[in-house]
Amino acid sequence: MYCSTCGDERAFEQPPCPDGHGEECPERACTGCGTAILVGLPPVIAPAPVRVAGAGPARDRATTVRAVA
Repeated sequence: MYCSTCGDERAFEQPPCPDGHGEECPERACTGCGTAILVGLPPVIAPAPVRVAGAGPARDRATTVRAVA
């Protein structure tokens, strides 16, 4: 692969992945200078669910209300 830091074709290797991707890790490092690149598509990160205040089921509110005699 071409290394923009070295300005030439260089060998790249897959370094140990601290993110737990294993063999699927998209990061590669130039064996000459250590510049890191990503290969393939970036990992997909699912967006966090959005909760709207007061939008929960009605039964959730009913179970927190106590009757006063």
